[in-house]
Amino acid sequence: MNQDKLKIVSAQEAVSTVQSGDRVFFQGAAMTPNVLIDSLCERHSELKNVEIVQIHTHGEAKYLEAPYNEAFRLNTFFVGSNVRKGVHTQYGDYVPVFLSEIHWFFRRNILPLDVAFIQVSPPDRHGYCSLGASVDITLPAILTAKKVVAQVNPKVPRTHGDGIIHVNNINVAVEVDEPIHASEIGTPTEIEATIGKNVAALVEDGATLQMGIGNIPNAVLNNLSHHKRLGIHTEMFSDGILPLVEKGVITGEDKEIKTGKIVTCFAMGTQKLYDFIDDNPVVHFKEAGYTNDTAIIRRNPKVTAINSAIEIDLTGQVCADSIGTYQYSGVGGQMDFIRGASLSPGGKPIIAMPSVTNKGISKITPFLKEGASVTTTRAHVHYVATEYGVVNLFGKGLEQRAKALISIAHPNHREALQKEAYKRFNLK
Repeated sequence: MNQDKLKIVSAQEAVSTVQSGDRVFFQGAAMTPNVLIDSLCERHSELKNVEIVQIHTHGEAKYLEAPYNEAFRLNTFFVGSNVRKGVHTQYGDYVPVFLSEIHWFFRRNILPLDVAFIQVSPPDRHGYCSLGASVDITLPAILTAKKVVAQVNPKVPRTHGDGIIHVNNINVAVEVDEPIHASEIGTPTEIEATIGKNVAALVEDGATLQMGIGNIPNAVLNNLSHHKRLGIHTEMFSDGILPLVEKGVITGEDKEIKTGKIVTCFAMGTQKLYDFIDDNPVVHFKEAGYTNDTAIIRRNPKVTAINSAIEIDLTGQVCADSIGTYQYSGVGGQMDFIRGASLSPGGKPIIAMPSVTNKGISKITPFLKEGASVTTTRAHVHYVATEYGVVNLFGKGLEQRAKALISIAHPNHREALQKEAYKRFNLK
């Protein structure tokens, strides 16, 4: 490791850069710098009013637990499972924001950063470290933070694109040697596999895909092996695309923006995925302000954006980030890509979900739950898919929408939905 310009210190010394009243950024996803985070938590007795900002981190979030939470308060832009409980206490809060716009918090000094905690690869011979699998909002964070503290790890993949930082821009660093966070691929259920087939039938040759992690996106990808010239421009991807790359299905040759490149702002998956992105010039990592910019997304042909929902009402309003008043996840990039796909030549914005919850409750409802957030408005929704089929709400009136959505609801709930639709729209 080239240490000539990297100031290598202990984790305890590295986190001493944080002072009471500071605002501290944590890099997230697979690249969460847990050694630094845990060391910072150990200083809880000597710190006060430290604000933490992040999107989705992995590992234990001690800063939301006693006694550490006496010194820290979380202001998160996305709610992951490790902070979900804490966000609903006095020690945490959630900021509703499109992923495409978070960078303005830093660049416009709305939420100026004092310190940024990141995890990077060892420097190359030119002194540049890679941000690895998470460039997203990390790039604008390190460009604007007063101090940058790095966890330097040889297990971090060196990725191509914009996610680099020179050692001269790292104030202090700590050495670690451990695997970055991984996420195993789940096996789609029968229902998820059916949804995957229904959605895959909408994907045309030459389409540019956006999809996230999870069984339904993987189920869609499993049904695309006979497609041609598919491209990827997304906020994130996982292992599901790898077989299609190997088969020559994903080539990106029809894309207008970065033709031939797989464009993303972060990746999360298994070690096989991290081996794939390591030093791979085909994969181009950009910040979220680029990948999720509607003006950029729409320039690609046939953008097919596949997103999910917690519930959708009979008019087409989508709630994807809360269960009633309970903040479950976040706005993220759904609206960025739903809008970008709808404006793309031949684009298809798709909401895909099972017709019922694990408890058998219909996800197609007369009204959203009281206090539920509208993640995607009814005016933005086009395609909705369940295991019972696909409907396109674009161009349909409220009554037509209700009928269409009821047709893909679970049969056990259709009669009740029809009664509610009749009362609201006087349907027959």
